[in-house]
Amino acid sequence: QVQLVESGGGSVQAGGSLSVSCATSGAGYSYSLMAWFRQAPGKEREGVAAISSGGVLWYADSVQGRFTASRDNAKNTLYLQMNSLKPEDTGMYYCAATFALFPWRNWGLEKNYDVWGQGTQVTVSS
Repeated sequence: QVQLVESGGGSVQAGGSLSVSCATSGAGYSYSLMAWFRQAPGKEREGVAAISSGGVLWYADSVQGRFTASRDNAKNTLYLQMNSLKPEDTGMYYCAATFALFPWRNWGLEKNYDVWGQGTQVTVSS
């Protein structure tokens, strides 16, 4: 499977901003969907944002209006701009992708993604 590599994680104060990136390794496959998931200690992994190859976006309600997902023109790199960060945004952020396409309401479901990155830690302090 294609490897995804996240970068850009770090530690910020509440209200601050952070951007994370997800780069593909190897051949330039065009994924139908690319998404960001996050997982905090003791919590289940949850969908954060997703974007289709055509640029259609999905966001979790908890980040709507604060986070912005995007893909580069070649559709081989995924980004997540995170603004107005809250302590509850803290977690390991994972990049995920799939060649399949699912109903929009299901874009935030972990089971729908085949390829995963290693993750990058985002810590938001209050």
